[in-house]
Amino acid sequence: MNPEHEQIKHHYKSLFERVSKLLFEADLIRINFGSNTDEYDPEVGTILPRLEGAHSQDDVKTIVFEEFCRWFDPDLARRTDNYDSVSKRIWEEWCKYKAETQ
Repeated sequence: MNPEHEQIKHHYKSLFERVSKLLFEADLIRINFGSNTDEYDPEVGTILPRLEGAHSQDDVKTIVFEEFCRWFDPDLARRTDNYDSVSKRIWEEWCKYKAETQ
């Protein structure tokens, strides 16, 4: 992870870990091999800052999809149909985080 992502990880603390875990469990790109639990950390590092502008679960879905298209082959990112579920859970975590930090 690069220094910018380390800074984001430090800034968001437990939210970073929770979102990384959600993406790992959902494994939208099928890269979960059981022991590589930090596999989605780079994507989380670009998703979390963008959540500042999110106003709904649909916004989160768009953000996650766009970041996955950026990080992975867009054709591969388009083949997954599980964005709804993980986006809902990320939105819930984001709302909790915002309530805790205000």
